[in-house]
Amino acid sequence: MIRNSVSGVSSDQELLNAYLAGNNQAISQLIERHRRRVYDYVYIMVKDPEVAEDICQETFVKAVRVIEQGRYTDNGRFLSWVMRIAHNQVIDHFRAQKKVQVTNESEAGYDIIGTQRLSEGSVEDQIVREQIEADLRKLIDKLPTEQSEVVKMRYYGGLSFKEIAEQTEVSINTALGRMRYALTNLRKMIKENKMILS
Repeated sequence: MIRNSVSGVSSDQELLNAYLAGNNQAISQLIERHRRRVYDYVYIMVKDPEVAEDICQETFVKAVRVIEQGRYTDNGRFLSWVMRIAHNQVIDHFRAQKKVQVTNESEAGYDIIGTQRLSEGSVEDQIVREQIEADLRKLIDKLPTEQSEVVKMRYYGGLSFKEIAEQTEVSINTALGRMRYALTNLRKMIKENKMILS
């Protein structure tokens, strides 16, 4: 039995320790905790559910292998580490397909330009939401690759700018600068296209 913390939920580190102590259920619980986040991130990159599922599974297989070999050093950021593995797996996938543009297919919640997501409601709300997201996706696709990548990582992957900087191998200031330019360009395109995001 996995010992729970005071809040009733085991931390990532507690689950890792339990797994290393022989509790196989612990690693399953840890993977399940973060699987959706990793899958969503990969899917938005590859735009293919089957490919995304394969990459997601391979990501966790690699993560478990590293953990079992004792090469994982916990720093309180297990999810960030797994997301980095997933990101590298996606890059490998596109390299294998001889695609240069890794991040053309991007998507982010339209809160990036200061609006709020629609709450679940009527069919009309759903149609409007899907149209807004489709319109935004087209605009994000028009951004330079470096800018669209930062938008995706920040608003869809939920990564901090420090994590984005680490994954893209640039300084935090560069990552922040790319986001600033991306938002400026998005706002400009929204205005030029007379889009209403509400």
